[in-house]
Amino acid sequence: MTEPDTKALIKALVAPLVRQPDKIRIAESDQGKFHRFKLTVDRRDVGRIIGRQGHVVSALRTVIEGSRSRQSHQKKIRFTVHDYRH
Repeated sequence: MTEPDTKALIKALVAPLVRQPDKIRIAESDQGKFHRFKLTVDRRDVGRIIGRQGHVVSALRTVIEGSRSRQSHQKKIRFTVHDYRH
């Protein structure tokens, strides 16, 4: 069984939600036992990704983290959204 391309999965899930899909940027990094993906979108699209009370980003995290194979000894996935406040 092949491992999923997590970056492509994130882009496929996020592109229909934003008004500026050409400004989607995904940064990858390894941090100990985690593989981190940081999503950056246009400033005006951040609210669309986070959703009311964080429901949209929570659903995205569930799908992305569930995409990794449990049988492989892959690192856990962390998914964050750059929200321009920090």
